[in-house]
Amino acid sequence: MTPTVAGVAAGAFLAFMSFSFGLWGFLGSLLFMAIGALLGRAAEGKLDLRSVIDAITGRRSSS
Repeated sequence: MTPTVAGVAAGAFLAFMSFSFGLWGFLGSLLFMAIGALLGRAAEGKLDLRSVIDAITGRRSSS
């Protein structure tokens, strides 16, 4: 799946959630999509979750 097709699919899903469930459905689906993307990148080995958690909690800087 190309990034363009993935973007169109994500946009269609978010539009559906927005029209069906309003603002909260849109924001909820956006949050769960972001969490899924982070977990997917971590599973592929492209993201170190421990570093992300440390940066969020302020133990380390992200740079």
